[in-house]
Amino acid sequence: MSAPWTIVARREVAAKLRDRAFLFSTGLMLLVITVALGMQALLGNRAHHFTVAADGESTPLVEQVAVVAKARNAKTSVTPTVVTSEAAATAAIDDGSADAWLHRSGEQWVLTAKAEPDADLLAATAEAVRAHALAANAAAAGTTVEALTRGSTVRAQALDGSGEASLLHTALGFVFAFLFYISALLFGVQLAQSVLEEKQSRIVEIIATSIPLRQLLAGKIVGNTVLAFAQMALYAGIGLLGLSFTKYGSFLSGLGGPIGWFLVFFVAGFAALACLWAVAGALASRSEDLQATTAPLTTIVMAIFFGALMAKGSAATVVSFIPPISAVAMPMRLLDGGVAWWQPVVALLLLVAFAGLTIRVGERIYRRSLLQTRGRVGIRQAWTAED
Repeated sequence: MSAPWTIVARREVAAKLRDRAFLFSTGLMLLVITVALGMQALLGNRAHHFTVAADGESTPLVEQVAVVAKARNAKTSVTPTVVTSEAAATAAIDDGSADAWLHRSGEQWVLTAKAEPDADLLAATAEAVRAHALAANAAAAGTTVEALTRGSTVRAQALDGSGEASLLHTALGFVFAFLFYISALLFGVQLAQSVLEEKQSRIVEIIATSIPLRQLLAGKIVGNTVLAFAQMALYAGIGLLGLSFTKYGSFLSGLGGPIGWFLVFFVAGFAALACLWAVAGALASRSEDLQATTAPLTTIVMAIFFGALMAKGSAATVVSFIPPISAVAMPMRLLDGGVAWWQPVVALLLLVAFAGLTIRVGERIYRRSLLQTRGRVGIRQAWTAED
């Protein structure tokens, strides 16, 4: 025979899977993730081709622009088209057969386009013109480009890894915090409302004659935690799959660990908060009471979100060990690397201990307030009430 809490958990899962609002929100989030990553992949893989009008003097320079553009972006190509006059160049730009016209005006080179020249084309042209002018000036001075530029190179070095990796880690850290915030808030409010509805309809009084109330609470916590975990795992799987088609695909090998830790921390943190949301529903007797009983939890969830995002340096290290904010702060630190192996283990143990204590205390308050229907129940009143 199944334990009562497993029956409650299955009922919670089945009810959520039939809930159109839950299915819609999950599908909407998957759509947002898919579209965002799809756009990134599309923009990152899009080829750029430019046709530049040039006369006999500027054609070799346009060919050098093509070399520079290819070096800057492998998917960018530049092709020269020969024109014999300004009128021919203008006509080519007007009819779309040329994107720009590179020509000399006095001692300057001018890149003319119908509107503002493309930024990538302009940057490649400027670099090619500088190299061309430097070579010409060096030859006129009887020296070489290498001699003129010796000692002038600057090598970029990032203490926190590559710029793209750092940007990806920052974005994923925000995603961690945002997903925890949304899940804790949406699941939590719905859980509190369902507890209140069962209390108002007196269904819970019938349930209490069949199973212990602690089993009812355990089933609600487990059911909602399993659903939230499955939702997070689905988002993570779709996200990783989508990233593999973008320019960030090369960084995927280093993301498995932090994402795995996030899912584990998510379960422990969410279970603790789920218990508190159920308690908030049990303390209320009317819908009007629910806003007051859930307000502290809303503040806590917001504090986790903003605290994890805003903590930097030593502050980030400290909060990554403090439950429940560690549910987000520690996985965010793991994204940046340089975290000793024992730190996430200790942080997880502290979070699990916090969750266990929260559920232990919350179970007593839940059990002693759920059957009281004469108005909103205070925490002290519920704590001292008799079973």
